[in-house]
Amino acid sequence: MNKERHVLVVFPHPDDEAFGVSGTLAMHIANGTPITYACLTLGEMGRNLGNPPFATRESLPKIRKKELLKAAEAIGISDLRMLRFRDKTIEFEDDEKMTQLIESLITELNPSLVISFYPGHSVHPDHEATARAVVRAIQRMHKDDRPNLHCVAFSNNHEQEIGPADIMINIEPFAEQKKNAIRAHLSQTAWMLEEMEPKWKAGDKIAMEWLHTERFWTYRFT
Repeated sequence: MNKERHVLVVFPHPDDEAFGVSGTLAMHIANGTPITYACLTLGEMGRNLGNPPFATRESLPKIRKKELLKAAEAIGISDLRMLRFRDKTIEFEDDEKMTQLIESLITELNPSLVISFYPGHSVHPDHEATARAVVRAIQRMHKDDRPNLHCVAFSNNHEQEIGPADIMINIEPFAEQKKNAIRAHLSQTAWMLEEMEPKWKAGDKIAMEWLHTERFWTYRFT
C-alpha cells in the first residue's frame, strides 16, 4: 500500500464506511496516514426500527450518531466530520452546493487520495449524489493537482460496465477492526451479524474472502 499524504473519505450514511473500506482505512492509519471521514447524514430515515421497535424516528439519529462514533473509534479515525445533511435528501441538494462542499474539504486537507462511491454504480440515490459531487469537485481541479479517486461499486451490472476492480487490498491483519466497525452499527447490522458471525468463526471460505478483501475502482477522469 502506498503511503498517502492524507486520505479523505466521503460517504452519505453511517455504516457506508464499515463494509467495504474499513479495513483499508485501518491499514492507512497503521501506515501513518491521516484520515478524514466526512459523513453527510446520520441515517435518520432508516426504515428498520426493529420489532419490537428499538427506536423512534426522533431517537434514531442519536443512536446512529453513537454507532458512527464507535465505528470510527474501532477503525482509528480521529477526524470524523458529521455534516448534518438529512438522510435521503442528498439527491435533492443543489449540485453546486455539494460540489463546493467537497472542494472546500479538498482545499483544507490537500488529500492525495479520496475514497467514495462510483457514480452510476452505487445503487442508493444518496450514494449516487455523493459520488457525483466528489467527481465534479475533483474534475474541476487542474489534472496535475487532482488526488487519486478510489471508488466502491456494487450495482448488479458494475463489472460488465466498468470492468473488474483494479485495486484489491488484503486487509486480513485488520479484520478485527473491520468486524468491530460493522458491529458498532448494530441497529443496522444485527441481521447480518447473526448470519456472518458463525461463518467467520467457522472460517467459511466465502465469508472470509468477503471479510479480508476490499475492492476499489480507480476513477479515470477524461
